[in-house]
Amino acid sequence: MSVEHQQFLYLTTTGRKTGKPHKIEIWFVARDGKYYLVSEHQDRSHWVQNLKDDPKISFTVGKDTYRGRGRMIDRKNESELAAKITALMNAKYKWSEGLIVELAPARS
Repeated sequence: MSVEHQQFLYLTTTGRKTGKPHKIEIWFVARDGKYYLVSEHQDRSHWVQNLKDDPKISFTVGKDTYRGRGRMIDRKNESELAAKITALMNAKYKWSEGLIVELAPARS
């Protein structure tokens, strides 16, 4: 199944309090070799708080697993990117409300 047809990816962050892996299943869209998620609860989501503390992540899409870094997208300062991700999320899921997070796979 192609990336575009995958409904979820599986993101693993490092727990900021426990130091243990924290894995979630979440909707995503892909664009230009990066993956984008939306946190409905903004920066109150535990996985977002974990990313702020330690941006190193791993994630799985279909059968492919990546290591990389995550970062928050500032909708004001990166308005063009935010608009493109919002449009992709709306097209795929009919929903895009929240904090956009970018997952960038490490270059091999």
